[in-house]
Amino acid sequence: QVQLAESGGGLVQAGGSLRLSCKASGNIFGSYVMGWFRQAPGKERNFVAGMRWSGATTYYTDSVKGRFTISRDNSKDTVYLQMNSLKPEDTAVYYCAALRNGVGIETHTFAYEYWGQGTQVTVSS
Repeated sequence: QVQLAESGGGLVQAGGSLRLSCKASGNIFGSYVMGWFRQAPGKERNFVAGMRWSGATTYYTDSVKGRFTISRDNSKDTVYLQMNSLKPEDTAVYYCAALRNGVGIETHTFAYEYWGQGTQVTVSS
């Protein structure tokens, strides 16, 4: 069983930065795929970024490429999402998710088995 806990959300002005953290507990191995998703009010939960726990592969949705970076610290069992040049449209609840034995970087919510509780990111204009 894997538990995920996000932190690092908050209120920031447009153009600012935030770093989200996802602390994983349980047995996380290199075959796991870790994903960040976000959900704005009244909208679907959408994929933002993902990586294999081994770190060999990363993938981003087009709207965040060049602005967001996913990374992990194995020693801390933590995955990060560094978000720079934030825009008001980045406002959402951000969720961390994990998938065992992923072949590639899955972008669909239904593929992920474990989810955190979410952390709110609000970008003011």
